[in-house]
Amino acid sequence: MASKKQNKKNSAPNDKICGNCSTPEGSTNAPRLSACSRCSLVMYCSKDCQRAHLNKHYCISKADRAPRQQSTLELNASKTSAASHDGNECTICVHPLSEASACTLPCTHVFHSTCVAQLRKYGVNEVCPLCRLPIPLGPEALYDECIRRFYLVEMLVELGHASWSALPVSAQREVDEVVTGWRAAAAEGLALAQYGLGTLFESGRGVGQDDREAARWFKKAADQGHAQAQFNLGILFKEGRGVAKSEVKAAQWYKKAAYQGVSEAQCAFESCSFNGRGMAQSDFEAAEWYKKAADQGHAFARYNLARTSVRPGTWRGAE
Repeated sequence: MASKKQNKKNSAPNDKICGNCSTPEGSTNAPRLSACSRCSLVMYCSKDCQRAHLNKHYCISKADRAPRQQSTLELNASKTSAASHDGNECTICVHPLSEASACTLPCTHVFHSTCVAQLRKYGVNEVCPLCRLPIPLGPEALYDECIRRFYLVEMLVELGHASWSALPVSAQREVDEVVTGWRAAAAEGLALAQYGLGTLFESGRGVGQDDREAARWFKKAADQGHAQAQFNLGILFKEGRGVAKSEVKAAQWYKKAAYQGVSEAQCAFESCSFNGRGMAQSDFEAAEWYKKAADQGHAFARYNLARTSVRPGTWRGAE
């Protein structure tokens, strides 16, 4: 029995090796290794090896790795400042950070979004390279996990077991965590999460209904080319909900979504063109966009296409 235990002990890999010369602990040259006095992460067999290694690699102290606790004022300032990261450097790639490219981890350390994506791609123990705290799921995976959880709550409501105005405590907790997760994904620039937040605040499902907040998130997604967010933002501008009413801006956002194939946007943009709302009146352009929407099976567009086709001077009537 003793020999089996000894063999098992001898066969176990030795994970303590010198960070400079790779000499394993217990060998003749290195009977005992010592941790780096600065970072406590790397082991060395001698002071000479530690000095040689530090000449080639940058050592980060415990104090520098610890996340700094920010006050509420600082956190709010970092969210509202459009250039809060300008002038700083990403410690992964050592290139300048900007608000558009920055990704703030829960530990408050800031890197480029692309650098964090590469860390997730290649593993890297799934931890922040500075403080070693776990890196959360990537924005796409986080969005997918949250939308599955939201659908379960939505099914509960559709089956009549709850209502959006009075969710059970457990269901409300799920929605709160969905919002938190989508905010994190949206902060990393995921348009799907930004659009999802917009729909929640517009409808008030599980959150306080807030057209201003809905418009803010729709705008973020729309600026990235999310077609449905562009259409929804156009509706808010048309109705003056959460934003100053503007038929011109409504038509502009309808047009962007229409060009991406959203049939409702094509129909709405046609109406702007047909009635001259927010743009120059044009029966010909109206008929063109109604035809695009009708070709996708939009029933109301088919009706209006037939109406414009018999109106004197229109595209169809001129044939």
